[in-house]
Amino acid sequence: MYEIRDKEAGKNMMEIGRLVIKIAGRDAKKKAIIIDIIDENNVMIDGQTRRRKCNIKHLEPLDKTVHIKKGASHSDVIDTFKDLGIEIKEKKKKDKVKSAKPVKKRKIKKKVEETTKEKKRNKERKT
Repeated sequence: MYEIRDKEAGKNMMEIGRLVIKIAGRDAKKKAIIIDIIDENNVMIDGQTRRRKCNIKHLEPLDKTVHIKKGASHSDVIDTFKDLGIEIKEKKKKDKVKSAKPVKKRKIKKKVEETTKEKKRNKERKT
């Protein structure tokens, strides 16, 4: 049959430094470390996933914990993952554009005088 997980046991497992696997969303099946506990349902994670707030229902705690300070920087998390032998793919930041293209001024169209046909139509409508 199915195993029923105790909710309180899962909450006790969520501590700073706990290695977890994300089980929901686009970062699913990726490993992360809990770096901050926001409230009873949400924690801050970082690692192979994006650094963000996450609901504990979307995490599966693993048996490993690491010594890491609360709110550790991304570089500290990367070093910790390297010590554990877990590979993290880092994205290169895009270079900023040195000079932006000049903005073109919009030309304002002048009002075109009414044609004779439009004048006749307007007169007929008024009467």
